[in-house]
Amino acid sequence: MIACLRPLPVLALASLLAACAGSPSSKVGELPPPSKSGIEQLLQQASESKPEKAALLRLTAADQAYTQKDLGRAARILEQVPLDKLQPAQQIFASTLSAQIALAHHNAKAALNALKHPSMSYLGELPVEQQVRTQLTRARAFEADGQLIAAARERVFIAPMLSKQAAADNHEAIWALLYALPSDQLQGADDTDLGGWQALALATKSAGTPQQQQEAIDQWIASHPEHPAAQRLPEPLQKIKAMASQPLSKIALLLPEDGQLASVANALRKGFLAAYYQARQDGQNPPSIELYDSSKLTSLDDFYRQAQASGVQLVVGPLEKPLVKQLSGREQLPITTLALNYGNPGEETPPQLFQFGLAAEDEAREAAHRAWSDGMRRAVIMVPPGEWGDRVMQAFQQEWKAMGGTLIAVQRIDEPARLAQQIADLFQLRQSEARAKRLQGLTGTQVMAQPARRPDIDFIFLASTPQQAQQIKPTLAFQYAGDVPIYATSHLYNPNQDQNQYLDLEGIMFCETPWLLNSGDNLPQQASAQWPQASSSLGRLYAMGADAYRLAPLLSQLKALPETRIDGYSGNLRLSPNQRIERQLPWATFHDGLIQRLPASSF
Repeated sequence: MIACLRPLPVLALASLLAACAGSPSSKVGELPPPSKSGIEQLLQQASESKPEKAALLRLTAADQAYTQKDLGRAARILEQVPLDKLQPAQQIFASTLSAQIALAHHNAKAALNALKHPSMSYLGELPVEQQVRTQLTRARAFEADGQLIAAARERVFIAPMLSKQAAADNHEAIWALLYALPSDQLQGADDTDLGGWQALALATKSAGTPQQQQEAIDQWIASHPEHPAAQRLPEPLQKIKAMASQPLSKIALLLPEDGQLASVANALRKGFLAAYYQARQDGQNPPSIELYDSSKLTSLDDFYRQAQASGVQLVVGPLEKPLVKQLSGREQLPITTLALNYGNPGEETPPQLFQFGLAAEDEAREAAHRAWSDGMRRAVIMVPPGEWGDRVMQAFQQEWKAMGGTLIAVQRIDEPARLAQQIADLFQLRQSEARAKRLQGLTGTQVMAQPARRPDIDFIFLASTPQQAQQIKPTLAFQYAGDVPIYATSHLYNPNQDQNQYLDLEGIMFCETPWLLNSGDNLPQQASAQWPQASSSLGRLYAMGADAYRLAPLLSQLKALPETRIDGYSGNLRLSPNQRIERQLPWATFHDGLIQRLPASSF
């Protein structure tokens, strides 16, 4: 294999050389042989054979059942095989098959546990086909568990063992895994093949426009000429080259200067222009910006005609929901448009329309993912009454149930005076008190019993204002439920609030924009120095405006390359199939009156 000539770590080289021997050594035993017999015939033969031969036959039968997607039967047959009595080669085969079955049932942790069997130390002595099968399974398990760098490492390791289509698919998979990571998880790469992949992903993600991305790719190739990705660029990077030949030169920013949304539009506009001026300071050649006042519009058609005549290639806006709905209902738009609000969900929209906003639904879905990743399975929802609460609840509920989670109850956060009773009812504390009283009546003696909450609630999903949240956490503690984890949306966090008030939010976990969580980028600091409100709750709108600027030249790339992720100020951004920008947000918690950033989840 040509790939065998590339420099490899000592362990990988030893494994590869052992694989080239073609058959396992006598001390590890033989692998279950393929068979033309059916599952029933194999099981019949196993029942008539000695234990060692029977185990091999059952392993072959279980493998056939898995290949036929009869997962239940494969698992039942595998249970009949005494793993501890097998030779290492068969233990590796059985553990790999067990992991594959677990992955088919979406149980990544069970798959990873199966692949930790002590027999895996002999994997390098098995034929290359089994090595590839086991390590690909491990890579898929790491990916399913959210450990993307570990998954990429496995794939980089086995790359020299692959050929033809399998090699090409693995090559693309390595890129997809690493490009899906935030930039901060790609930093600190070494000079190994994996490090080279990480450096390429980081260079591409750090660049802004397709033209800058192409320059970064060319510089990386010059520094890594022998790297597999330099020999053959991943397909998404090959497409970037075509996009780089069509630069964006003029943008129309369409926002209201008067009316109810004027303050929101002002923050968006300032964030957009802050990103524009930073690009100029960095020596870039950004597109020119023309400002239009949507509050003065009499006709969208007249606006588009004027913009076309002015040479505008992209419209950013409008913000007003009625205008976005008008655009959503059209079959075509004359100019590609990034609306800064959403039309009706589920509605088919023109191909030239993209939609971006700070949707609370994104945060609800993010909370579901985070809680599931943390091992939570049974949820309670607490949201305010009304249309907004309904939307947040439905988004969380849909995502939570899709992952297999259980919803115990939904509680509407109502008047403060009723909150204690609502929480007591939710956790069935009055029933606990009643049981203690009944016991006291039966025994005739004083019963010293602390009320016990119901045990089947793992966590609370909370969407509320800061004032509501400050009442909820102490009330939970008073009602003997202070240990219940709370996952919340960003709406309970006010950056300008007195830190003493954060004490009442102790331990609550919440998602928030990188802009307000000290992302390390200097743009939020520069904007806040010029406009102090950029560090307040309005900072989320500044972040959205800055991201709208960053998204503008990348919309074609997002559409052509759905796996593309952008590290934005309002979150990690991706384009959904219905051309809505979706956000994945970082997490933080309240501790001793301070905000602490939480590590990324493994989801």
